[in-house]
Amino acid sequence: MARNTGRRLFYLPGGRREAGESRAETLVREAHEELGVRIDPTTMRHFGTWVAMGDARPELFRMVCFTASYAGEPRPLGEIAELGWFGYRDYARVTVAEQYVFDALRADGRLGD
Repeated sequence: MARNTGRRLFYLPGGRREAGESRAETLVREAHEELGVRIDPTTMRHFGTWVAMGDARPELFRMVCFTASYAGEPRPLGEIAELGWFGYRDYARVTVAEQYVFDALRADGRLGD
């Protein structure tokens, strides 16, 4: 999970697609820009899609989440101030959109306490 400078809640790193970019290209680019890791796009699997109210702006957005293998040690880059590994006990520390993902990960047996 990531947190920007001046923000209280954590979120899943990611971002918007640039013009002409595939979802795989977006994932690879964003992971490198924000975390300094290299995603293996051949391991990318769709996990889920959610619509939620934005934390920073009062507007709905669609969040498409993937799992993938990566190489490198994640570190905060760009606008990211802090990174952390979270469990379900950290539910109140993440945005509403990420709470949807936490619920799905827990139901799928991928997120413990």
